[in-house]
Amino acid sequence: MRDFFVSCLIFLALPPAARSAAAAPDAAAGEKKAAVCAACHGASGNSGNPAVPTLAAQTPMYVYFQLLQFREGRRVNEQMSPFAAKLTDADMKDIGAYFAAQKIAASTLAVSDAVVAAGKAVAARNHCGSCHMPDYAGQKHIPRLAGLNAEYLVAQMRGFKTGARQDLDGSMASAAQPLSEKDILDVAGYLAGLN
Repeated sequence: MRDFFVSCLIFLALPPAARSAAAAPDAAAGEKKAAVCAACHGASGNSGNPAVPTLAAQTPMYVYFQLLQFREGRRVNEQMSPFAAKLTDADMKDIGAYFAAQKIAASTLAVSDAVVAAGKAVAARNHCGSCHMPDYAGQKHIPRLAGLNAEYLVAQMRGFKTGARQDLDGSMASAAQPLSEKDILDVAGYLAGLN
């Protein structure tokens, strides 16, 4: 496990030019490789299933690292683990590039003004925008949260809080600890309504 994290940190420490020179991802190739993903993640990565994340407009490095975690057994899911087991690093980068290039569907979630205000306050108080960016579009290996399904966001935050969901460096496990159940529901509603 230590080797995995060391490899991730070395990759992230490389200058962006060195990372992109290693092997430029091919979004067109990624579209073909990701064709099977539509069954769960929806057309162009826009999931209609609240338990399955939308991948459209997701940061490519985040997609890459999640697939890597599934492939290496650090995350386990009955659909994702067997799929990722067959992927090469180049496949995962191509798939990440494809989903990053897709447009996220506009949110149809109706969220009350009270939930939006409370969720925005939770996000501000916990400095969520410092890693996920002020517009919650994500960056590098940190995921986009804007427009993701509220039910999915709630499940992930609960998982980080209990330890059921692992993250790359433990940042989310730490960030989730002070959140109450109401905080989790409010911030999920707020983030789900953003586009």
